[in-house]
Amino acid sequence: MSTQTSPAGDIIVEKAGPVTVLKLNYPQKRNALSMALREKLGQALTDALADDQCRAIVLTGVGEHFCSGGDISGFDGVNSVNGRKRMQKTHHMVRLITSSEKPVIAAVEGHAAGAGMCVAANCDIVVASTDAKFTCSFNKIGLLPDLGGLWSIPQRMGLGRAKLLMMTGRMIDATTAQAQGLVEELCAPGTALETAIALAQEIAQTAPLTNGLVKSALSRGPMNVDELLALECDMQGLLFGTEDFQEGRTAFMEKRKPVFKGR
Repeated sequence: MSTQTSPAGDIIVEKAGPVTVLKLNYPQKRNALSMALREKLGQALTDALADDQCRAIVLTGVGEHFCSGGDISGFDGVNSVNGRKRMQKTHHMVRLITSSEKPVIAAVEGHAAGAGMCVAANCDIVVASTDAKFTCSFNKIGLLPDLGGLWSIPQRMGLGRAKLLMMTGRMIDATTAQAQGLVEELCAPGTALETAIALAQEIAQTAPLTNGLVKSALSRGPMNVDELLALECDMQGLLFGTEDFQEGRTAFMEKRKPVFKGR
């Protein structure tokens, strides 16, 4: 596929067996999320989720940075009415990352700033190079964190740490981000994508129906124990009736690696 960039950015789609890699391709703006790029990402996610061969998705950026945030140059003419409509269109992409059945892994090099940090936080797992930087500085242009960041960042970091980042606009390095729950795995500079793909390949060998239900359950947020146990009964009862459970049980008894089919 051509890597030539459209004026407002595009998405490069690459496949590595059961792993689909989606690359934000707008390097002249450090992969800033123009409205066109958000819509293209939504379509690329939709296509990957509909692909029966895809078991996991890796999201990254072309060039030296993951994503510098929203494309501020595209905010001319935005007001309270059309701004809400812009956000509603973008939320489709957010829901695909947070609530779909396939794991999404962010591979972060360089900066994940503003909306870029929110998108990374929305992913199920964040892999970052040790020189990556994270910042949530919406208040420096008079806005609040969007693209689901008000939901995902506090869940990862805790309420107090999320408020500290959001209210100061401070930048934190990858080591701090990992210590505070924003990043799951660190790697050497320049290897975030390689590391994320390897992790995605590992996940792709496990039961996809299980991963989808785990993601669905956790995306509902905190529940009391009775709500959680009722959900556990429903989901585990469903899995007991699948071919994948029978294959997993048989493979365990036969001391071999299971071959899951998502059925």
